[in-house]
Amino acid sequence: MAISDTSRRQFLVRASLGLSCGWFSLHWPAIQSAQAYARSAAQWSPPADFQFFSREAAVEIDAVAAQIIPTDDAPGAREAHVIYFIDRALVTFDKDKQSAYTEGLKQLQLKTEQMFSGVTQFSSLIFAQQTELLTTIEKTEFFELIRLHTIMGYLSRPDYGGNHDQVGWKLIGFEEQMTFEPPFGYYDSEENKRG
Repeated sequence: MAISDTSRRQFLVRASLGLSCGWFSLHWPAIQSAQAYARSAAQWSPPADFQFFSREAAVEIDAVAAQIIPTDDAPGAREAHVIYFIDRALVTFDKDKQSAYTEGLKQLQLKTEQMFSGVTQFSSLIFAQQTELLTTIEKTEFFELIRLHTIMGYLSRPDYGGNHDQVGWKLIGFEEQMTFEPPFGYYDSEENKRG
């Protein structure tokens, strides 16, 4: 079942609003660095080497991210190149989360083998099987980290990484402008009508 643009948009807006402003302000320089690297790495041909992930691990994380923000009638996490953002995050501002990813990948492989006999890679499962498996681990630290990093990479400034071709911004209706003219939002235009 495909997620409608409206429900996906609402999910992304709510998720992005739920992130702590304080956390961002503390980590902003490292986030910018990660995004800058991710943008340049995603455009290299052949693709750049990963700094934290092996190629095999990157394929697995990319498959999980593609489940979190799937491709349907709109581009998903894979098209936004969030894997490069996640890789860089794990060697910069979220370096302390490396062990959660390392252990989480091991658990993902074990869960894949347990649920689907003879299959060792999550990425080789069909979409419905991936969804079924992720439902069983959605409350884990590992899944929560991938979800957070996927959303960050999907909605980041394209100049800094992720959000390739502004796919995330297009989905939520954000238009990048150098400056914004008042009224800035609905509440301002309503106030100006009263004035």
